[in-house]
Amino acid sequence: MRPPAPSTQRWVVLRDLADRVAALRPGERVAVAVDGVDGAGKTVLADELAEVLAGERDVLRLSIDGFHRPRAERVARGRGPETFYEDSYDYDAFRHVVVEPFRRGEPVTPAVNDVVADRAVHPDPVAVGVDTVLLVDGIFLQRPELTDVWDATIWVDVPFAVSVPRGNARFGDGHDPDPDAESNHRYVGGQLLYLAEADPRGRAGWVVDNTDLDSPVLYVAP
Repeated sequence: MRPPAPSTQRWVVLRDLADRVAALRPGERVAVAVDGVDGAGKTVLADELAEVLAGERDVLRLSIDGFHRPRAERVARGRGPETFYEDSYDYDAFRHVVVEPFRRGEPVTPAVNDVVADRAVHPDPVAVGVDTVLLVDGIFLQRPELTDVWDATIWVDVPFAVSVPRGNARFGDGHDPDPDAESNHRYVGGQLLYLAEADPRGRAGWVVDNTDLDSPVLYVAP
């Protein structure tokens, strides 16, 4: 992943955002969430931001997707929006092998599950430095179980009319781009529950309108 050319609007936003992240508690470890709905462009933005930040701070890039529960657990209580929101991720494992050792300055385990293969994984722990930025992308990152984890939060803002077809395009033909389609009910509905419970856009320190990938817009909370 390489950041966009410096002449572009996307580079301007990434540079501004990187400067703000780099200024967080210099000389100390900080955890930053890149939150948003499925298909918002969180992973790409976080990867690009990590590249821009690399010259200023040590960066550890993780995704909450490495902490999915096994599929059988995710659907044990059904396949509706509630179980998507409530049962998708193992937050206890995330805290135990990432958050707690990171705060102590000890190596972290970057993932515990391969969601595609639906199997446990055991990657080597990754060392952290005295001023490492832990940059984590994913959905539901500002839910109640995680509110105390982050030193700063970026909300990647995209309407469902854009995010659903963008996200489903990753899976090829056969995935309906209509947010109101029955096949999307579990996922869109689960994210609507999150928006209602956590108000992630309103609580984020920085909001990136990523509707136009070439011309995102950065909003800074007061």
